[in-house]
Amino acid sequence: MRLVVVGAGGQLGTELRGIAPLHPAISDVVALTERDLDITNADAVRGVIAREAEAAAETAGGLVIANAAAWTNVDAAEESEAAAFAVNATAPALLAAAAAQHNALLLHVSTDYVFAGDRVGGPPYRVADEPNPATAYGRTKLAGELAVRSLHAAGGHVVRTAWVYGPGNNFVRTMARLATQRDTVDVVDDQRGSPTWARDLAAGLLTLAAIRPPANTWHLTGAGDTTWYGLAREVFRLTGHDPDRVKPTTTDKFPRPAPRPAYSVLDGSAWIDAGLPEPRPWLESLTEAIADGSVLDQA
Repeated sequence: MRLVVVGAGGQLGTELRGIAPLHPAISDVVALTERDLDITNADAVRGVIAREAEAAAETAGGLVIANAAAWTNVDAAEESEAAAFAVNATAPALLAAAAAQHNALLLHVSTDYVFAGDRVGGPPYRVADEPNPATAYGRTKLAGELAVRSLHAAGGHVVRTAWVYGPGNNFVRTMARLATQRDTVDVVDDQRGSPTWARDLAAGLLTLAAIRPPANTWHLTGAGDTTWYGLAREVFRLTGHDPDRVKPTTTDKFPRPAPRPAYSVLDGSAWIDAGLPEPRPWLESLTEAIADGSVLDQA
């Protein structure tokens, strides 16, 4: 397979670039950052996908496009929804149409924010549950999902994930840094989700491309769940700091333009039922990620 990574400069894109060359089914990797491709430009997207499809014509498995690009500033989307829509909805539509034209596989990454997250206490959101986003970010990501599934029904996969951390700015890195700078840190304990290491997510996408079940919408996160407070405590512990320095607080103490989901745990049973590998427990992945060092500030 010839893999084109769109959004190659982000957390997920960086991990895809790192592990894809090691995957036995991947023969070539093309990494496209925002400098290489304006994914909101229809002519540019069509041109790049046509070029890559031609390059992949003689490759076993053909062309696979992983869309790891997204507008992820949840608060800024509230004031700039049109700009977020261009990246989160228009761009996936362009990629899906081009992928369908060239019979390429498209792996599009989406988010738990397509659900309102007001299911306090659960149960986890299933793939079949009706999306009901409560934020501009969630609305734009849902529009992107719908575009992918309608424009490339035969080969457009939507993979929802949540609480992603990897190389770059993220909650895990922030907590590890604050552990060295502050005596105590207040972290909300009334938002629950599933931490997901970008490397595990990248590996899951590559497996999806290799196994190729019928195109569908999937949920893929770290197994199990916790709160941001619980996650912060583990980051402190795993970096050699006293977890009791993390203090629980509530969401209302940190007002934000966009409401945060109180409960955004995703049910991954459809993924497992399709014969795809069961996700690792989130704490196991976090332990490895911190030991690996790639999610921490570099000295």
